[in-house]
Amino acid sequence: MYKAIAANKRNTVMIMTVFVGFVGAIGWLVGAINGQSSIGIGVLVVAGVYALIQYVIADKLALVTTGAREITKADSPRLWRTVENLSITTGMPMPKVCLIDDPSPNAFATGRDPEHAVVAATTGLLEIMDNRELTAVIAHEMGHVRNYDIRVSMIAFGLVSAIGLLSDMAFRLMWFGGDDREDNANSPLFYVIGFVLILISPLIAAMIQMAISRQREYLADATGVFSTRDPEGLASALEKLMEYGQPMRRQSTSTAHLFFSNPLKPGLIAQLFSTHPPLEARIARLKKDMHKW
Repeated sequence: MYKAIAANKRNTVMIMTVFVGFVGAIGWLVGAINGQSSIGIGVLVVAGVYALIQYVIADKLALVTTGAREITKADSPRLWRTVENLSITTGMPMPKVCLIDDPSPNAFATGRDPEHAVVAATTGLLEIMDNRELTAVIAHEMGHVRNYDIRVSMIAFGLVSAIGLLSDMAFRLMWFGGDDREDNANSPLFYVIGFVLILISPLIAAMIQMAISRQREYLADATGVFSTRDPEGLASALEKLMEYGQPMRRQSTSTAHLFFSNPLKPGLIAQLFSTHPPLEARIARLKKDMHKW
């Protein structure tokens, strides 16, 4: 577990570095095509500042994107008590508790660290899970908090969103930029490279999300079970998701990796780039290791 926490801290720096470098490459290319080297320098500076800003506010953007609203104990006593009891059991700071009005059973955690964490659940999750199963799901999400998965996931969410926006801006600049371009920038090769780079940007973004390995879900399962000593409860919750699971109303590929189970509509692309292992595999692993608990 401690090795995983250290790895997640390193991954945060790595993802931010890759992002700044990739965006800087797009800026340099657009600047070369338009004959304005200052564009590349400006984009690189903006990318660095943006990465730092995302470190601070990405969790708030995730809540807005998913429709999660912060609640008090009076709003949902059952959810609040579950989070509070697990905080006491694990010795972790009490995270903010949020609720998502959605019939799809799901949950997620986000934030910079255990001192600045948020745990959210959907109304659909509260409807179908009994207390034992709800505790298992929330323990899994708090496992993400404990393992610092939330920091990596939060940074990835913000930067993946930015890559799509910057790619669109680069495309517009390539076509509608000024006419004072250098002669050597008019080579068709520049345009070919530019188009390829811009077109594969969504793929690069998906790969960044996949770099937040599926293994983190297995690790969060194990961390949650370590907290509750109840692998059967988590396995039962996952089995219910197989039976009652459905896509969420507000879907976004940029936040899909945050959730307890994949919130997107099923399909070939969703399966190829899913950051979640199959529910069947998670259940099988839990049942295989039940004797250890």
